[in-house]
Amino acid sequence: MEITDSKKWFYIITAIFILVFFYMLSPILTPFLTAMLLAYIGDPVVDKLEKKFSRAVSVTITFSVLTSVFLIVGLICVPILFRQIDELISTIPELLAWAQNVLLPWISDKTGVETTQLSLTQIGKDLDLGKTSSVLAKVIASLGSSTLQIIGVIGNLFLIPVVTFYLLRDWDILVAKIGRLIPRQYLPTTTSITIECHETLGAFLKGQLVVMCVLGSIYSVGLMVVGVKFGLIIGIIAGLASIVPYMGLMVGLGIAMISAFFQFDSYLPLVWVLAIFMVGQVLEGTVLTPMLVGDKIGLHPVAVIFAVLAGGQLFGFVGILLALPIAAIVMVVLRRIHTDYKNSEFYDQSKPNEVSDHSEEGEFADQSIEKVQPEKGEVADQSIDKAKPEKGDLDHV
Repeated sequence: MEITDSKKWFYIITAIFILVFFYMLSPILTPFLTAMLLAYIGDPVVDKLEKKFSRAVSVTITFSVLTSVFLIVGLICVPILFRQIDELISTIPELLAWAQNVLLPWISDKTGVETTQLSLTQIGKDLDLGKTSSVLAKVIASLGSSTLQIIGVIGNLFLIPVVTFYLLRDWDILVAKIGRLIPRQYLPTTTSITIECHETLGAFLKGQLVVMCVLGSIYSVGLMVVGVKFGLIIGIIAGLASIVPYMGLMVGLGIAMISAFFQFDSYLPLVWVLAIFMVGQVLEGTVLTPMLVGDKIGLHPVAVIFAVLAGGQLFGFVGILLALPIAAIVMVVLRRIHTDYKNSEFYDQSKPNEVSDHSEEGEFADQSIEKVQPEKGEVADQSIDKAKPEKGDLDHV
């Protein structure tokens, strides 16, 4: 069906209005988008539990497990994370002094590059890193400067689980109602694109994202057991960097080895750090990736990184939440455009006149004979039909 110019302008104006709407409401959209993401992740679990229990009971079980996991992780990890950030900030001046007195002269001796003009210790003094107060205290102080900010943070913390619960309960109903609103002539195409987007986004969330979380947990726990000061921070960084294959290993291992080198006097902790990352890499290659990701075609790591950075730059935290769904839609649309282009006459003008590479010679010959030579009975019937006029025609004559 041909789209008129008026419809094109309508679609363009509608898209612009939606973008402006999201941008203006971005300060209050964060809890709702977070709840939608959690409901999207938890809906498959609810559907499986629904085979044995009712929808309400299944939602209650899933919601309780998700809430418990987030509470436990928050209560255990957040205090440790803030403490390690404070230790890292207080250690930076020492690292800058070592780099100024040891690393830069060594680089100058080996390469001949003049490094006397670089003053790293002065940078540390200008930033006043050694006297920086607690990160947690700074966060509380910044929130305490405005009562409305405190109320907003507390309200969002309570709003996210409430909205998540109701979205989980009515997820299938909402999806069905949205499907009824789609114009019937666009329903097959819209359904096909939606399924492809769901498979693409689901392959990433259920695959690579889980692998990142598992690897981050392995690295963090292992490094803290060995006694590395910033084990949790390094594990989180390595887990996030695992979105690109082998990037988490290189980044995490490099930072962990440097931290352990300055912290310990013996080489045994360095061996343990190396063993932790080797175990994580072996588990990723032999267990995690084959079991969770397999041969699914999800979002490309480069596309994910660009989408998250672009979303954060344009719309802040709301843009980060919207980045993955929008990236999935864009990837599906680009794949369709690529397929249509490869199948078009513009790409290969001889393609419509040539035999497909996937068809067999015999099948094509049989099809050609059937098209050129109709069956004997059909020829006889057609000849009789042409030779004998209809009864009504004889009467008319």
